[in-house]
Amino acid sequence: MYLFEGALSVKAVLLADKRVVEQVIIDESKHDKDTAFIIRVAQGKGINVKRSNRDNIDELCSGKTHGGVICYAGDRTNDSLAKLKTGNFLCLLEGIEDPFNFGYCLRSLYASGCDGVIVGKRNWLDSATTVTKSSSGASENLPIYVSNDLNETLDSLKARFSILCAIRSNAFSIYDELDDHPLLLAVGGERRGLSKIVLDHSTRNVYIPYGSDFRNSLNACSAVSVLAFEIMRQRIGKR
Repeated sequence: MYLFEGALSVKAVLLADKRVVEQVIIDESKHDKDTAFIIRVAQGKGINVKRSNRDNIDELCSGKTHGGVICYAGDRTNDSLAKLKTGNFLCLLEGIEDPFNFGYCLRSLYASGCDGVIVGKRNWLDSATTVTKSSSGASENLPIYVSNDLNETLDSLKARFSILCAIRSNAFSIYDELDDHPLLLAVGGERRGLSKIVLDHSTRNVYIPYGSDFRNSLNACSAVSVLAFEIMRQRIGKR
């Protein structure tokens, strides 16, 4: 069972319908419209809503940024590869260093219109409290497929998707014109980067040009934001 803290996280969990929600707990002094909406949605789904004082809620939480709204919910139901295959812009995230950065990546991807995210067996989805909070709820709404075999997964996608690996070697600028094929953007963490399995499936490598002589890489969540929104910009222009 996971504890989700804050109105954004709780609303995302309730509305996404990817988890069984056991209970919603709300500060007894909260009577705003946002709180009323959360209560209405929870009760409409037959979920127990409990009012409690702030001190009791503080004791249940890891910090005090919950705003008096929390809920308990079970494991996330992840999405099928078949569902992601219907999209036009996917992202594979590999080796992201911590759950906060993973959540930040998901937030940018969801905002940019990404149709789904692929992760390997080792991922941060078990750190649901942190990921949901750092992603502002995007982790609940964004389709996510957990691959047990990245080689097999990428083989099945290659017929339809151009696979763009974010790596400087033999790469083209993200600001060059992209083709009209559905895209799978692959981004690795700062320390390990992308695995050989992923790189071996690359259609093309892509990099972010800098406006200075800076020699080091951006962190993963910054790189994801730049790349994803440039993909969005080009696709909006073509539409």
